[in-house]
Amino acid sequence: DFKMEKAIIARRVKQMEAEGVRFHCNAHVGKDITVKSLEEKHDALLLTCGSEHPFDFFASTPGRDLDGIHYAMDFLPQQNRRVAGETLAQGTHEILATGKHVIVIGGGDTGSDCIGTSIRQGAKSVTQLEIMPKPPVKENKAMNWPNWPLKLRVSSSQAEGATTEYQISTVGFEGENGKVTKLKFVRVDDKLKPIPGTEGALDADLVLFAMGFSGPVESDVVKELSLPVVARGRFKGIDGDEESYRIPGHDNLFVAGDMRRGQSLVVWAIREGRQAANAIDKALMGATLLPR
Repeated sequence: DFKMEKAIIARRVKQMEAEGVRFHCNAHVGKDITVKSLEEKHDALLLTCGSEHPFDFFASTPGRDLDGIHYAMDFLPQQNRRVAGETLAQGTHEILATGKHVIVIGGGDTGSDCIGTSIRQGAKSVTQLEIMPKPPVKENKAMNWPNWPLKLRVSSSQAEGATTEYQISTVGFEGENGKVTKLKFVRVDDKLKPIPGTEGALDADLVLFAMGFSGPVESDVVKELSLPVVARGRFKGIDGDEESYRIPGHDNLFVAGDMRRGQSLVVWAIREGRQAANAIDKALMGATLLPR
C-alpha cells in the first residue's frame, strides 16, 4: 500500500503510550468535541491537522461530475485499509481499478502510488499524464547546482507498466450512463500553451487526480476558531509564528507541520514537530532543554 507498515506504527504508538501519551480515538475535533473546550482545559494545544485540501484544476471542466473521477486521497486510503485487514466505513463509495483503463493526472510521488496500487488491483491499463515537458535523461551539472537536478526519473511503480504522457493537458471528460469513459486532451508546447490540431481522447474508466494539496481543510477546527489562512507561495497554511509556533491572538494555541507551512515532505514534519515541542516547552516553562 506504499506506506509504512502498520505494525511499525502500532509498535511506536505502544511505546508512546508507555511513555505517558494518551490517545483519544473516535474523537472528531470540531464535531464530536469543540476546539474551545480543549483550549480551555489545557495549557497548550498544538494543531497538526496537515494539508489535505486537494488542488482541483478541473472544477469547471466539462464532464467533471461524471462517476469514476476521484482524488488520489479518496482512492489510496481505501487500499491502506484493505491491506491492513480493515473494512471500509459503511456508506463509503468503493473505488477499485480492477479491469479498468486508469488515468493518473500528476507526476509526483502520490501519482506513483496511484499507479502501483492500480496495477496491483489488476487495472487493464494505466496512463500517467504530466503537463510539463519530459526531463532530459541526464542533468546539466553546470546549470543545476546547487538546485535539485532536473533529469528523468522513473519510479518503481512507473517501471511496472505505466505509460507516461508528457506535455498533455486535460480539457474535458466524456461518459455514458453517468460514468466516465473518455478523457479529452490537447498537447501543449514548452510554455504550456495548447497546440492546435493535437486534440485527442484516451479511454478512461477511472481518473485519479494527484496534483498536490492547496492547504488545510477550512472546516471544523479552522472554521470554529476562524483561524487566519495565509499564502505560502502557491500553497496556503495557518498563520503561525516561525519561532514560537503560536497562532496570533491565541495564548495557548500553536500550529505546526503542513498545516502551518503548506504541503511538504516527512522530513519537514519531523523538524516542525521538534521545533514546536521546543517552542511550547519554552512558552510553558520559561526555558527548555529540548533540541531544535
